[in-house]
Amino acid sequence: MDKATREDIINNGTLVYERPALLNDSYTHYCPGCSHGVVHKLIAEVIHEMGMAEKSIGISPVGCGVFAFKYIDIDWQEAAHGRGPALATACKRLWPDRLVFTYQGDGDIACIGTSEALHTLNRGDNVTLIFINNAIYGMTGGQMAPTTLLGQKTVTCPNGRRADLHGYPIRIADLACKLDGTAYVTRQSVDTVTSIRKAKKAIRKAFEYNMACKGSCLIEIEGTCSSGWRMTPEKANEWMRENMFEYYQLGDLKDIDVKFHEA
Repeated sequence: MDKATREDIINNGTLVYERPALLNDSYTHYCPGCSHGVVHKLIAEVIHEMGMAEKSIGISPVGCGVFAFKYIDIDWQEAAHGRGPALATACKRLWPDRLVFTYQGDGDIACIGTSEALHTLNRGDNVTLIFINNAIYGMTGGQMAPTTLLGQKTVTCPNGRRADLHGYPIRIADLACKLDGTAYVTRQSVDTVTSIRKAKKAIRKAFEYNMACKGSCLIEIEGTCSSGWRMTPEKANEWMRENMFEYYQLGDLKDIDVKFHEA
């Protein structure tokens, strides 16, 4: 859309939506129905609305989000598998005026990089860790992940995950909210318009807390993996709501500006 056409539409009051200014014009490598694209859009919108395009650094490690740098027009660093939080710490300490965040998968943050993630959060490094929890290793063939639910079938547990054999699914966000360095910990989804709006507000709050030096933040977003789950996008969303939301309950787990009552 050229500038003149866009201005005509705005003047006529007919512009309803346009692509976020920081999203690059490139073809996506994600499968149809994948949650990653929606989250990319939200991150691009928030950074643009905060006026931080020239002062943002994203960290993309190995996994489904490995090519995040292709889609959002900000500075990026590429980290080794699981090491994104450590690199984010280095960037923030070198450039404390920058908005620094990681974009990770559940295998990356909950298995290969668990140590880096928890220690970064515990130090209160004023960075945000964003990770997509689709309960599977989506990029490498659909293996069981640390977040795979009990009974859920994957290529490496074809009969379903068993607690006595594989252990229990790990709730990284629940661990993070117990750490003194975290300022904001939340679990969201992007399966409906309402949930997308909530996820965007969560991303904005985390970024604002970082720039205000309130501490580290963790945003877990429940997502689907249609190819790994062997489902259509519609069925994948239904399965996520019926199974994942019960174990990984949505909502804010910690907010230093809000007092939560103990159950």
